[in-house]
Amino acid sequence: MRLAVYGAQGMALGAYRAVKELFPDKEIICFLVSEMGDNASVLEGVPVMELNDFLGKMTADEIDDIEVLIGTPENVMDDIEANLKQAGIDNYVRLDSFRWADMARNGFLRSGKYLPLTAYVVGSTKARPIKTKYQDPEYIATLQVGAASSLEIDTDFKDHTGDNISEKNGNYSELTGLYWMWKNYLPAGNDDDYYGLAHYRRFLDLSEDDLFRLRNNEIDVVLPYPMPYVPNIEAHHRRYLSDDEWMAVLTALSERCPEYKAAFKGVLEQQYFFNYNIILAKGKVLDQYCSWLFPLLFKIDEINNQGGRKAPNRFIGYVGENLETLYFMHHKHDLKIAYAGVRFLT
Repeated sequence: MRLAVYGAQGMALGAYRAVKELFPDKEIICFLVSEMGDNASVLEGVPVMELNDFLGKMTADEIDDIEVLIGTPENVMDDIEANLKQAGIDNYVRLDSFRWADMARNGFLRSGKYLPLTAYVVGSTKARPIKTKYQDPEYIATLQVGAASSLEIDTDFKDHTGDNISEKNGNYSELTGLYWMWKNYLPAGNDDDYYGLAHYRRFLDLSEDDLFRLRNNEIDVVLPYPMPYVPNIEAHHRRYLSDDEWMAVLTALSERCPEYKAAFKGVLEQQYFFNYNIILAKGKVLDQYCSWLFPLLFKIDEINNQGGRKAPNRFIGYVGENLETLYFMHHKHDLKIAYAGVRFLT
């Protein structure tokens, strides 16, 4: 049976690469999308096709011989399933966060890249209710972000207490939570205990055994498995940042840490990107990262807002993902970094 991958972004491309690594003889005939939009027409030499165009080129027998891997965010999978069923395609598999992580883990193990291990959860009043039944582990503490300008919700902590940047949440997103934790919760000695940031519906999928292995193997930091974007992550970021915003990033890097600016070119030319600003790290490692990150973000914000305050658009939150990718790829040889899947709650 031949395969098609539904999706044309990082999750779909990651699934494609894992299949090619694990089952090199398996034929993947195309990537499917509901609408082309700004998706590439070809990925890794494989065509990207709208579902209706794909169906128009296939016979009934050929459709029966197709299995579809749905590699998209989980919140759109129900609609995709309905479209596939209406089209007469009954052989499909949802690559939910568990399956995607398993494929990425095994694919990376085979390739020798981004080897796996084998927090704080933030939320706001604007967050959608979670349908999935889930009990936070005992080590999780909840933190409301953007609390300075939102109705309070029932969480352990609020990000508008102590030293905080809660009012910047519209631009900084979950990073106001990371700032609060850095300034108000990390121990003064920056010890070897682990601290981190996750989201109310996205978090590192770590078992109790994984947590034991962190200490046993003296892991410095755990990051999500990186997602691939083509042709490279410099092209990917342009979907989310304006030219002025990107120039602010480059200018701030040049002024504050030119050695990272020099390294950024090589990072931007590769395809792997750490999404979500999710991280778990030793306290001393997280302190070093935040001490580098936030002065840089403040400078980027200052440059971008020269000439007048701009409307919040989460752009600093997205820049944070770029800088997390830069920082930890730059330090990949002097930090022990492990990777894990990200679990999504719907």
